[in-house]
Amino acid sequence: MPTPAGTQMSREIAEQPEAITATLAGLRPLRADIARLARGRATIAFVARGSSDNAAIYGRYLLETHARRAAAMAAPSVATIYRAQVDLSDALVVSVSQSGATEEIVQTQAWARACGAATIAVTNDGDSPLAAAADIALVTEAGVEKAVPATKTYTTQLTAMAVLATALADDQTALDGELDRVPDEIAAVIERRTGIDAAVDRLASSRETVVSGRGLVLGTALELALKLEETCLRPVRGLSYADLRHGPIAIVDADVAALVVAAGDGPALPGLREVAADLAGRGATTIGVGGDRAFADRCALHVAGPDLSEPVAPLGLVVPGQLLVEALARRLGLDPDAPRGLNKVTQTD
Repeated sequence: MPTPAGTQMSREIAEQPEAITATLAGLRPLRADIARLARGRATIAFVARGSSDNAAIYGRYLLETHARRAAAMAAPSVATIYRAQVDLSDALVVSVSQSGATEEIVQTQAWARACGAATIAVTNDGDSPLAAAADIALVTEAGVEKAVPATKTYTTQLTAMAVLATALADDQTALDGELDRVPDEIAAVIERRTGIDAAVDRLASSRETVVSGRGLVLGTALELALKLEETCLRPVRGLSYADLRHGPIAIVDADVAALVVAAGDGPALPGLREVAADLAGRGATTIGVGGDRAFADRCALHVAGPDLSEPVAPLGLVVPGQLLVEALARRLGLDPDAPRGLNKVTQTD
């Protein structure tokens, strides 16, 4: 692998294969404990903000499509602002925070326990308040992350989501072969950087950007949109392609760069091919991330993704997006390690 560029963000992107390998090794032995905790709990609810929220979206989709378990995204404000008393005696609440110290998430987990929920914390700090108060802590093995934009902490959160969903599936090992391939696929994406430079050239000159995906890769699209906004200081809309077609697509014209994120297979792929062609037909420069050859053919530019099946693809598919964002920030004269006005831990009420 070539020596990474000189930013902390690029170095931490390059550390992801090892971080995911370590996280899988650390969390797989907890599957039986997770299954026992979830027994008799009809619903799984996720509590998160920011990048952790995007990781939780993947967790929700994987639980419902792979484990066939009902899942939902909870609203922390119900706990911290409205202080509503909700019966959660049949719920498993999963709180996701890379630091484990975001007070809103810590308080919401405590509220969930008081309402009768069983709790799981997903965090990169085993000594954090969130981990200490949970029934089970899924502690990721990303190591210290110094750059403000989450990279390795995000992909290890995705890894924890995969372990959680497989723990609650009928066959806990069904995705293990694909999960074991993730580190090598990420390393290959980082080494090749296929399509990154051309995509950066186009995004650097764009006035408006929209990012779209659907289903299991929706969280990846939203994470890429977030990274473009916080790291490159560009206004970006991140939308499911279903929501995009329900009105916002009307703004798309030749001034728009449209990133469409797709896994290389799966039932969402045909629709993502269609939306890529639709956006191109409206004059946008369509930049495809991932997908298959037919998908790439419908895009003006293509950034190669990992060779992973749809259920596992998000663990690797975000990586070309991270490479793109880091390179675009440098092209724009920005510091990708320390975006303007942001801190590593964001506190919300």
